[in-house]
Amino acid sequence: MYRHYKNTTENLISKINIFNLFNKFFLYLLIFYKILDAIRGFCYTESSYKEGLSNMMDINYELYKVFYYVAISLSFSDASKQLFISQSAVSQSIKVLEKKLGITLFIRSTKRVQLTPEGETLLRHIEPAMNLIKRGEAQLMEASNLGGGQLRVGASDTICRYYLVPFLNKFHKTYPNVHIKVTNQTSTKCVDLLEMGQVDLIVTNYPNSRLSHGDHIRTIHSFKDCFIASSRHYKELMGKKLHLKDLLEYPIMMLDRKSTTSEFLHHLFQQHQLDLVPEIELGSNDLLIDLARIGLGIAFVPDYCIPDDGELFPLDIQEELPGRTLVIAHNPQLPLTKAAKEFLNIL
Repeated sequence: MYRHYKNTTENLISKINIFNLFNKFFLYLLIFYKILDAIRGFCYTESSYKEGLSNMMDINYELYKVFYYVAISLSFSDASKQLFISQSAVSQSIKVLEKKLGITLFIRSTKRVQLTPEGETLLRHIEPAMNLIKRGEAQLMEASNLGGGQLRVGASDTICRYYLVPFLNKFHKTYPNVHIKVTNQTSTKCVDLLEMGQVDLIVTNYPNSRLSHGDHIRTIHSFKDCFIASSRHYKELMGKKLHLKDLLEYPIMMLDRKSTTSEFLHHLFQQHQLDLVPEIELGSNDLLIDLARIGLGIAFVPDYCIPDDGELFPLDIQEELPGRTLVIAHNPQLPLTKAAKEFLNIL
């Protein structure tokens, strides 16, 4: 009886050991499978990689186009009008784009729409791309005889009014079907327009700290800057030789610090160890001339925009003021349109 009990016990223990062995085997097999599955997750085949990349980049151009128009207008309503689609379609497109990118692009409220930091980052990349597309479309529209297309020029209001108008008039008469778009900005901001591809050509004052040297720049006019005053209010200064330091006793009026003229004049005074503190800084030479007429101070303006009516006179400055130039420039990284080439020939 004891022997039978012993044999039964041994058989039971043996079966338990075999069962444990199978358990361990299946456990190790499961662990091995999990390891293989994890490795497979990290190791893309060429086809699976392309499929994943395709899914990630599967964003319709139209979605970016809708984003661009909402971003520059900060209005779903205005964007819908420019795109000729409903406002709800604009809103839905933005939601789809945000979902695909996994980010929020706009902060929406009842009163206004504004870009999130992520939206501003995206706009900085989308805007140049949109401008390149527009440029390509414009070039395709141009006929061989310039029966269409567009000429985009950036310049300050002073340069436009006192220098560019006759050339624009001549170009328009020669190519009446070419649309002319002129954007007014300071000479330094015109460089930004050129770099962003928003204009084909810019005409600016030179030297310009934002504009580098190169074959893409051509001098088209030379000029001198003058200090002018009212003959009625500053009669005592007529015919009198003045030093730059003498001008510090009078209210100086000039363009604001964002302009190349301001950079030029401040640098000139610094060269003579003088600290220039202007009384009035404006964004328009015409306004400076108007204020000089009524005797509010001495204005610093280019000679080509001084009216010849006897009300204003140039001061006789002892130190020689360096001359400056007007230059026309294009972006060397972008191809010139046929309209831009023809306009360069006219200048």
